[in-house]
Amino acid sequence: MITKKIVAGKYKNKVINLPPLDSTRSTKSIMKESLFNTLQFDIVGEVFVEVFGGSGSMGLEALSRGSNHAYFFEKDKKAYAILKDNCARIAKNDTTCINANSFEEFPKFLKKQKEKIFFYFDPPFSIREGMEDIYINTINLIEMIPKELSHLIIVEHMSKQKMPEIIGNYTIKKTKKFGNSSLTYYM
Repeated sequence: MITKKIVAGKYKNKVINLPPLDSTRSTKSIMKESLFNTLQFDIVGEVFVEVFGGSGSMGLEALSRGSNHAYFFEKDKKAYAILKDNCARIAKNDTTCINANSFEEFPKFLKKQKEKIFFYFDPPFSIREGMEDIYINTINLIEMIPKELSHLIIVEHMSKQKMPEIIGNYTIKKTKKFGNSSLTYYM
């Protein structure tokens, strides 16, 4: 099994198991480090939502660095089993794993929320079969987020994918490129 370690914080060096590459794609370590250098102390005591959960590495890193709870959405059964195991081993009481299609379940989740959240969107890249509309669908999800619920929205995407300057109530704050992948921040 392929593994990765939590980079910093109270769970530093704890091992995260990764799902097979046919179901998910792991975020590069350099991107993760850049993201958490940007967020630093802003996430302490806050909620972090990983909308396409995979292994849960981003949400678990957020918890390690001081977030108080992380939510994960993952529809792939194999990836979900690994996500659930990672969360149970590392931060059982501070995680909620939702085995569902993000496009169906995320709008329901939003309706129940009352506090501000850091949202992390890392949809499967559109080069995968059946994923041609993934960015349009992800943008539609972001448009649904009420501004009173969002601290920050981060989208990991293919660098060649041009993200809109404005999505609903949100405007690009910055984009950082890491080879074939980029992080775009919306506020």
